[in-house]
Amino acid sequence: MAMRQIVLDTETTGLSPQDGHRIIEIGCVELRDRRLTRNRFHCYLQPDREIDAAAVKIHGITNAFLADKPRFAEVAEALLCFIQGAELIIHNASFDIGFLNHELRSWQADALKVEDQCEITDTLLMARRQHPGQRNSLDALCKRYGVDNSQRERHGALLDAEILADVYLAMTGGQVKLHLESESRETGGRPEDPAHGRIRAERLQLRVIPATDAELAAHHARLAAIQTTSAEGCLWPI
Repeated sequence: MAMRQIVLDTETTGLSPQDGHRIIEIGCVELRDRRLTRNRFHCYLQPDREIDAAAVKIHGITNAFLADKPRFAEVAEALLCFIQGAELIIHNASFDIGFLNHELRSWQADALKVEDQCEITDTLLMARRQHPGQRNSLDALCKRYGVDNSQRERHGALLDAEILADVYLAMTGGQVKLHLESESRETGGRPEDPAHGRIRAERLQLRVIPATDAELAAHHARLAAIQTTSAEGCLWPI
């Protein structure tokens, strides 16, 4: 069975659901066997409260824009169906999961927590382990791994999820831009979604570290020892 991962991000009216703040945007993109698919979930939500001015400066979403958008209860089942059983990839997961669980409880008092339905991987915690003492914001990771975030003038849940998918694949050693042969034929050799594959090939320069004289001498000494002690001799030239 293909491994299914969902990269998820949210935007909110403020910093804490305990202060009555709500989710106003949810963006999810799907990875199957570490390959981006065209399957995604995205919605804006009517929060029934004012958005903090500081939050508007970050994501640019206003109450006027959200006036005709659905409420969380109207999309809850579709969201749960989309993420059900998947591994969720989230940057600073405690923030998004805290908001999602608050929304779920407000929708249904007995609703399962997100962590009871999905495995959760926090890329912020991953980055802190891999790069201790360094900046590990999404923008900082984009710069570190050569992921193009030039479209990210402001935060947006779907765009940030797409960017985080590229960062996650780079962090975990996988390729970002892979297309099946059949997909290439369907699109004339061009990916239909230009948002996929933001790592620039020219920025992925392989660092070559030559062996020192001492290391070369130790290598040759080891080969000579194998040649002397092995009945079949050494398979590599000395």
